[in-house]
Formats: sequence, C-alpha cells, structure tokens
Amino acid sequence: MEEQIIIEGIVSSVIFHNAETGYTVFSMETEYDEKKDLDIDDEVVCVGTVPGITEGENIKVTGSFVVHSTYGKQLSVDIYEKTIPSTEKGIERYLASGVIKGIGPKIANKIVSKFGVETLDILENSPEKLSVIRGISSEKAISIGAVFHEQTELRRAMLYLQDYGVSPVYAMKIYKRFKENTLKVVQKNPYVLADEIFGIGFKMADSIAERVGIAKDSPFRIEAGIKYILNKEAGNGNVYTPIDTLIKKSSELISVLPESVENTVMQLNVTKQIWVENDSEKGKIVFLNSFFYSESYVAKKLVELSLADVGQGVDYSKEIDEFEKSGGITLAENQKLAVSEAMNNGVLVITGGPGTGKTTTINAIIGLLKNEGYEISLTAPTGRAAKRMTETTGIEARTIHRLLGISMISDDSKKQSFDRDEDNPIEADVVIVDESSMVDIILMYNLLKAIPYGTRLILVGDVDQLPAVGPGNVLKDIINSGCIKVVRLNEIFRQAEKSAIIMNAHRINKGIYPVLNEKENDFFFIKQYDVSNVSKTILELVTTRLPKYLKCTAKDIQILSPMRKAPLGTTNLNLVLQEKINPKNSYKTEKAFRKIVFREGDKVMQIKNNYNMTWNIYDAKRRKIDEGVGIFNGDEGIIERIDNDAEYIEVLFDDCKIVRYDFTQLDELELSYAVTIHKSQGSEYRAVIIPVYFGPEMLLNRNLIYTAITRAKELVVLVGIPEALYKMIDNNRQIDRFTQLDKRICDMKEVALS
Repeated sequence: MEEQIIIEGIVSSVIFHNAETGYTVFSMETEYDEKKDLDIDDEVVCVGTVPGITEGENIKVTGSFVVHSTYGKQLSVDIYEKTIPSTEKGIERYLASGVIKGIGPKIANKIVSKFGVETLDILENSPEKLSVIRGISSEKAISIGAVFHEQTELRRAMLYLQDYGVSPVYAMKIYKRFKENTLKVVQKNPYVLADEIFGIGFKMADSIAERVGIAKDSPFRIEAGIKYILNKEAGNGNVYTPIDTLIKKSSELISVLPESVENTVMQLNVTKQIWVENDSEKGKIVFLNSFFYSESYVAKKLVELSLADVGQGVDYSKEIDEFEKSGGITLAENQKLAVSEAMNNGVLVITGGPGTGKTTTINAIIGLLKNEGYEISLTAPTGRAAKRMTETTGIEARTIHRLLGISMISDDSKKQSFDRDEDNPIEADVVIVDESSMVDIILMYNLLKAIPYGTRLILVGDVDQLPAVGPGNVLKDIINSGCIKVVRLNEIFRQAEKSAIIMNAHRINKGIYPVLNEKENDFFFIKQYDVSNVSKTILELVTTRLPKYLKCTAKDIQILSPMRKAPLGTTNLNLVLQEKINPKNSYKTEKAFRKIVFREGDKVMQIKNNYNMTWNIYDAKRRKIDEGVGIFNGDEGIIERIDNDAEYIEVLFDDCKIVRYDFTQLDELELSYAVTIHKSQGSEYRAVIIPVYFGPEMLLNRNLIYTAITRAKELVVLVGIPEALYKMIDNNRQIDRFTQLDKRICDMKEVALS
C-alpha cells in the first residue's frame, strides 16, 4: 500500500467535476514545509470524491500518489477537509471562481471591497445586505445566500461524516438522500442509513452509531439488529423467521439480553413495522411486512384466478390431433393432458426436467390459444430465459420486469415500483411464465397484481432445480399445496435420449450415478485430486481445449462453482481466469475496486436488482434505437469501456443493452468468468465446466449439481474428485426454506369454497 501523506494548499483550478458522484480532478498550490523532502511539486493534481470543490478554496487532503498511464503523477484523495479562506485576497479569489451563481470577478471585487473579511459571514447569515451593492437586487442577494448555505451544509455534512469513518463516496450518497437533514439523521438514528442507502449495512451503521455515542441498548440499535437478522434470513431464502431463532441471533449480534430483543419484537409488531403471526404448528413466526403481505396476496390471487370460469370441461382432443398432424409431431399423454388443462383452467403449473418436452407443450398450447383468438403474453425472469423463449416459440417474450414496466424511483431507495398493477393491468388473455422456479415471492406478488381476474396463468418450470435466489420457494409451494392444477412431464423423448447431459441429469435427479466419458458424447469427467491441478485443468479447457473442440471463444464457456470462497470458488477462479483470458495490457484501461480489478474486455455480472439504472441500445452507427431503466441480478455482459477521468464503466449486456456505471456503483458488479451455480439459474451456456471437490455438506447436494448440469447446451465437463460427485448425488438433503405459501393457498381455497 502506498504511503499516506497530508498536503495543504489552495485549489488553483478544477479540471473535471461530476456533480452526480462528487468525483473531481483538480490542481492545488501546495503549502507544505517538507514538500521538497517528499518530492512534492508546488502544484499537485488531485483526484477523488471531493464534491463542491471550487477555485480559491483552502483545502487539506490525505491520500497517496499514483501514476496515471496518460496524465502521470496524481494524488489519489482518501480524506479531505475544506476550510473557508480567511484573507480578503483568498475570499475574493474564492468568490471570483464562479462557485456561486451570479457572482463573477467584478461582483466579487465589489463585495469584498465593501465587507472585507466579514464577507463570508454576510453570505451565511445576512445575505440581504448584499443588495447595497450596485448590480445585486434583493432577490439576487437572497438567491446568492441560499446557494452559499447549501454549499456550507454539504461541506459540514461531508466533514462530519468523515469524522465518523464514512468514506467520501458514501458520504456523498448520504448527503444526496438527506440533504440539510443529514447531521440530524446521523446524530439521532444512524441506523436509518442501513435502510435507505445501498451499500451501508447494519455493521457500518453500527460503527457510526458507536462513534456518535448511541447506547448499546438503544431501542434504535435493537430494532436495527432485529431487522438486520430478518433481512439476512431473507437473503437465505426465508420468508419468515421463527421467533426463537430471531431472538437468539439478534441477541448474539448486538450483545443484549434476549428479553430486550423479545420486547422490541413485540413493540415493532404493535407499531406495524414487522408482522408476528401465531401458527398452530410452528408457534410464533416473524415476517418483514413486505414478505407477509406478498405471500398473503399471492395465495389469494392464485386461488381467485384458479377458480375463474374459463370454460372448464371442454374437450380439445380434436384440436390437439390437428396440431400434431400439422406439426408432424407426436405428443406424449402428459403433454396432451397439459394442453387440455391449459385450455380449461385459470391457473396451471407444467413441470418437468430437461428433454421432457416443455417447449413443445408450450408451443402446442400457444397454437390452440391462437386458434381460439386469445391474446398471449410470454415472459421469463431473466433476459437470457426470455430470449430463449422467443427463439423457441417465435413470439416475443419479455422479462417479467420489462412486462410490468419499471417506474423511476429515488436514487437510493431499495423499493421497486412497476407501471403495471391492478389499476393498469397486463393486456392479455393468457400469461405464460417460463423458468418459474426462479421467481421469488416479491416478483410473483408484483406479477399477480398486474394479472386481472379472468386471465389465464400458466407457470412452466423445473421444480427440481434450485429455488429462486430471492426469498420464497414459490413454484414448489404452489405444487405442494395440492390446490392448483399441476401436470408433471416425465417422459424423455428419443432425440433427448441421445444427449448424455439430459440422461445424466435425470439419473442424478433420481439419485443414480451418471455414465461418464462415453465416446462421442457431451458429458465428461476429468479426474484431478489436487486443487492446483483442478485449477490448471480448468484453465487449459477454457483457453485451448474446448474452444478448439467446439469452435468457440473462451467467453462462450462458463465455469460454475458450488461456492464463492473456497480455493475452487468463484472469487479465486475469477482472478486466475481473468489473468489468463483477459490479461493486463497497455491498450486496456482498468479500474481497481476493493479486491477486484475491472478491465476492458472482462466478463461481468450484475449482482443486485437496480430498478433505476438506465440502459440504451444503439445501431451499428451508434444511433440510439431504444432506451429504458432496470438492470437485474444475474444479467451478464462485457466491459466495453472504462473512463478513469469521467469515472465510469460501460458494460454491453447480452441483450445489446449498454449501461454506464459510475465508480460509486461498482459494488453492483463482479467478474463472471466463474459464477456460482445459484447465479446461473435461468441461463444456458454452450459449455459448462464444474469443479467438483469436497466441501460443506449443506452446500454440496444433489439439487445443486443437477441444476449446474442442466445449464449446459452442448457440453458438460466436470473436473475433480469422482467420490465428491457421488457424495453430492447421495446427499438429497435440501435446505428447507421458511415459507407459508402452500398453507396459505389451502386456507384461501377452503375459505373461497365455503
């Protein structure tokens, strides 16, 4: 790490400033007695998050020198402190810089000549006095005072937050959200920051609270700890948390008595900040409000849609026969059943593994619906899944987010908002959702809100794959409820039987070991018992062997790892793969962020839903042909450009969307040469490489390896220890998620039919 130094001086010029992020490039005249000993020039170029900087300001910065490939030696600023100039010359230079709209060099000279060293005090406390100067009206005087006051508030907030260990980047985010109330919010209840600002979690807020002087047993702290545990459990897929678990984990987190936590839980329930439910079998269970309301609504709406009169009992055998003849295909009995049930039910679930004809069944349903004159809307959770659905049906499929339309919301809000809802529903007679196993409870809630009573809903997916990354186990719960019509496709078709990927996936799903390394096949296992050899083999496969075999590039091949942090986890593999596939090059710009170096040409993945992120699509001549908002967890792309001066990265995503990330948003991206199996859901790759090694039993199970294998289209290569693979297949233990959807559906249907 470079040596940190402190330099004081006057800002001589602002070379570049991004008002949105606070990123600034500026030069300063130094006032440092020992600068010659430290090889510091009389004028230093500085870069960093320094919002509101202006020429003439006195400033003290802490940072380290870096060498830019184009612009040479610069001081990278980590901490800064601005002080208002105290001499008449300094004040006049400060005002003459244009820092305040309406004051130029001539007016600055007049103001300072009139008020001298008291000028800044006049601007802050008595701006109306400026009107005595010719050329400044009363209105202009008040306007000048307002601008100066806002700058003062920003400066105070930034300095205050830095004193409590908040970096300039997060300080800027906080100020943009709370403006002049920043200090009040932080002093009273800094835990609000964890709720409002992405990237600031409980632990950072708790650190600020400790420095501010918030007591360890403060109600604010206990409430924040409880919400943190509930959110953490939601991150593990749970819709609710048993109260005993919540109390124990919260008490351990914040080191307070369990009784204090329990009392606060009840108080939060009374004030309707969380929801506590008494379940006859499970006892007291605790929800974040959004999950309770979402789960209750989903159950109610599914029952309502399923009971709608959509012509039950009509025989479609003749129409199905005609579809088979016209398409030259033969449907299995369960496929015919699925088509018939789709025509006669308000809600239908079609589930089945690879090669069981889900796509053919969807096409048959679409064919019959079209003949009946129905308007159909096709959708899927991810861009890749929607694109694949479009290719296999010939009808445009949109992501669920795009189908619903995303409303613009405040920059730092964590809430999602959609254009389509009960008042502005989806205009379709039938909605077909593919890859439904990926839909979490919040997304299903928003989708169902936009589906009007009387519209058919058809959910298609493989219930044996991993559940959604988000909270809930929606598809499985709907099936397990026994209250919604379900058709399971279980016949593997002849063409699918030629694929070892498909056959082995079904074997694994049944707990049977796969057939390995048959000649002229698409499923291989390379034995390597040493971790370094596994890594070395993966590199060879990605860079030479598979590109030659498949006639593809390294970026068409995806490494899927069960874990993130192990030696063969995604974090380590991404570093190794990046070095080999996209090495450091003088022609490629790069940006270091935390422990990741992003480089032009890198494969990257969006790792959170961002409903405000704007995207554009351009034609070959760089003319904009489409635009919108929203980039979502799991979207993958390539870094096309990094601009270290304007401080942004441009990413080209798979669906031709170009998105610009400023450097404060890089915590939303990660390298994706290797991704976790969970993150690969809904995606399909030409070739998949899976490192197979021993690890935590709770992570390495049959469900996981089944999901990984079914992501491959043309080739699967497993590298590692065969016994580790067999252990995964033998381990059919699935981590149950805490959900109530199946029970709620049954309860709702019982009420509806009573």
